[in-house]
Amino acid sequence: MDAPKQYRFLGRPITPLTHRRLENFRANRRGWWSLWIFLFLFFFTLFAEFVANDKPIVVYYDGGFYSPITHTYPETTFGGEFKTEADYRDPYVAKLINEKGWMLWPLVRYNHQTVAWDLAEPAPSPPDKYHWMGTDDQARDVVARLIYGFRISVLFGFTLTIISALIGVTSGAMQGYFGGWLDLIFQRFIEVWSGLPILYILIILASIVEPNFWWLLGVLLLFSWMGFVGVVRAEFLRARNFEYVRAARALGVSDRVIIFKHVLPNALVATLTFMPFTLAGSVTALTSLDFLGIGLPPGSASLGELLAQGKANLQAPWLGLTGFFVIGAMLSLLIFIGEAVRDAFDPRKNIT
Repeated sequence: MDAPKQYRFLGRPITPLTHRRLENFRANRRGWWSLWIFLFLFFFTLFAEFVANDKPIVVYYDGGFYSPITHTYPETTFGGEFKTEADYRDPYVAKLINEKGWMLWPLVRYNHQTVAWDLAEPAPSPPDKYHWMGTDDQARDVVARLIYGFRISVLFGFTLTIISALIGVTSGAMQGYFGGWLDLIFQRFIEVWSGLPILYILIILASIVEPNFWWLLGVLLLFSWMGFVGVVRAEFLRARNFEYVRAARALGVSDRVIIFKHVLPNALVATLTFMPFTLAGSVTALTSLDFLGIGLPPGSASLGELLAQGKANLQAPWLGLTGFFVIGAMLSLLIFIGEAVRDAFDPRKNIT
């Protein structure tokens, strides 16, 4: 009889169960392609400074190479008169550099805060050959703001989801495994804590301190972890009375080993299935706060702020439509990935 085939990932063997789950995920073509599209967009926006910037990527001048994106050079470096930072979009500076070298520009010659002073029409201006999706009401390039806004939204969602999962899984594991008064007290606390009006809390705090990335992350983290507690707690309540857990206790295995080695892997199935949807909800939360004006500081690249500009400038439909389609596409990709992960961990599809 032939030995079962061993599948490996990064040099380590993959169990047949994990392999079947990966195959189930790949079988969901919508989720599989959504994952690759989302990863491509995320990887693309991770290097936003090299894709959309008002500074060239590389400057070759008088036999030397310069990197304006990572270093600040005064205008005198390129033969100018001022010791302030060089404005590479200034025709005078560009002429000085081109006389003794060249500049390699990013795909979009604007960053999320660059103001276009040479618009043919008052801002917000419609799309043209320089601004592919037009400009907002402050004459900033919409494409550049979308690239930076996409990155900060996804990074915010990833950070909030991962930290929430760590706190929620730990809390649910402790409640479900030990039960008793610990479970009772924690459940009463969660019931009271989840009833607090988070939107009102954010509005009140925003009137006291200026919100920023980490401030919003901390406030939303106070409430988002509770979504993971229920599924993990239920799994631990079910598994703590299984025969193999009782046998491990009888053999003197510590609670820490039982929790993390024997029970937690089963609970992580529900957690991993839940995480893509939590990520989508985190992105939506940041977008909503930015739309309401209590999110990231003014001037930050934000998809919600772009939607707010579209609402305030109905004569510029490209603002609202662009924000709507980008956010809709992002959330659709995340939901499709979540559905594929859910199908991959569905025990009914792991039966051969």
